[in-house]
Amino acid sequence: MTTNEIKDLLLWCAGFNYAVLFIWFGAFVLAHDWMYRMHGRWFKFSIETFDAIHYTGLAVYKIGILLFNLAPLVALCLVS
Repeated sequence: MTTNEIKDLLLWCAGFNYAVLFIWFGAFVLAHDWMYRMHGRWFKFSIETFDAIHYTGLAVYKIGILLFNLAPLVALCLVS
C-alpha cells in the first residue's frame, strides 16, 4: 500500500467511525427512555448509572477514533 492509500483508508475509517458515534448519540438522545427500558430488563441500574455508562462509552469511542484514525492520519500528512 502506498502512503496515499493509507491516508485514504484512515480518512474513510474516521468518517465511518464518526457516523457510528453520531448514530449512537442520536439514539441515546432520541430513544433514551426506550433504551433504558430495554436494558432495564436485563440489568438493574438507575437512570444516572445508565447515562454514565453511555456517556463514558461515547467518550472512550471518540478517544479511540482520535488515537487510531486521526492521529496516524495527521502524522502521515505531516511526514509526506
